[in-house]
Amino acid sequence: MIAWALHFAFACVGVALLLVAWRLLRGPELADRVLAIDTLYVLVVALVVLIGMVLGTALFFEAALLIALLGFASTVALARYLSRGDVME
Repeated sequence: MIAWALHFAFACVGVALLLVAWRLLRGPELADRVLAIDTLYVLVVALVVLIGMVLGTALFFEAALLIALLGFASTVALARYLSRGDVME
């Protein structure tokens, strides 16, 4: 049952990645593209966690945590740049 659930989760994350890539390429505004990048890194974190569950190693969970930290920091920096025109004050 777990193997079926993992395959289903891979399929769902794959479909979500395709839809987010479509929004990233076709976003009518810059804010749509920023949200697509934010969603993209969340989906990559989910994909890395799923790979870690399939392979049964804890190294992928640490990699997912690192991706999440870098993605959050980059999203905050990009949002500040779009709102103020400068990242650092």
